[in-house]
Amino acid sequence: MMRANLKIPTLILAAAAVVAVGVTFLLMQIAPAVAQAAAPAAANAAVAPWAMLSAAIAAGLATLAAGYAVAVVGSAAVGALAEKPELLDRVLILVGLAEGIAIYGLIVAVLILNRAG
Repeated sequence: MMRANLKIPTLILAAAAVVAVGVTFLLMQIAPAVAQAAAPAAANAAVAPWAMLSAAIAAGLATLAAGYAVAVVGSAAVGALAEKPELLDRVLILVGLAEGIAIYGLIVAVLILNRAG
C-alpha cells in the first residue's frame, strides 16, 4: 500500500525534472541571442551559455529541493498540529525555512549571471 502512494509523487517529480531540463535547453538557445542584442560588449561569449546553464541548474535544483522539503515538513506539521494546535507558530517557522531554500537558489542564479556579465 505504501509503494502505490509513493509512485505518484515520484512521477510528478520526474516530470518536473524533465520540464526543467527542457526549459533550460530552450533558454540556452534563446537567451544568447537576446543577450547579444542587448549587450554587444559581453566579456566572453564562450562563458555566457555555461553561465546560463549553471544558473538554471542552481535555480531548478534549489526549487525542487525546496518543494521536497516543504512536502516533508508540511506533512509533519499537519500531523503535529492535529495533536497540538498550539504549535502553529513553531510549525510556520519550519515551513518558512524550508521555503527559503528556493530563494537561496534564486540568489545564487542571479549572482552567477551577474558574474558572467
